[in-house]
Amino acid sequence: MIPSIWERSTFTDKLGPEKEGQMWTFQDKGGRDCCLIPEVTGVIQQMWREGWSKTMKSGTKLFYCSRNYRYERPQAGRYREFTQFGIEILGDRSGGDAAAAREALEACLSLFDANLVMVDAVKRGLAYYVEEGFEVECPELGAQRQVAGGGRYAEGIGWAIGVERMLLAEDAKIAASPS
Repeated sequence: MIPSIWERSTFTDKLGPEKEGQMWTFQDKGGRDCCLIPEVTGVIQQMWREGWSKTMKSGTKLFYCSRNYRYERPQAGRYREFTQFGIEILGDRSGGDAAAAREALEACLSLFDANLVMVDAVKRGLAYYVEEGFEVECPELGAQRQVAGGGRYAEGIGWAIGVERMLLAEDAKIAASPS
């Protein structure tokens, strides 16, 4: 289970100043800086570094489905509260983890009937990526066309699907199909 409230410092360096302003931040009763999590990978990275790497084997695979939060004006396909489903493969630097992550993403996407396009070699907007990542887009969604994204970071590799965006992609396909 991924907690919805986490240490703010986990995300401040990873997101950069522009995106840091999009976080729901507050101090708890003990005066600690906290936030509602804006994404899951930062939490997973910290949990791996601070404990899991000592007790779990290299190549550990996990999945999550988590609520995430964004402090900004809601717009079509971009909500203040949203759901991410994702996977992470941790501690495996053999190179096989990238193929496994890609296969898992393609298997998930095959369950949907939307017009989805895989875009490789994407500069992801989070500072923890150590190489170019990838995204999955639904062109019918316009400016909010990204429905999934991921890449490699120091502790592993992973991706997440925006559940609400994927539902919008399915709706767009239904609306575009002839009656």
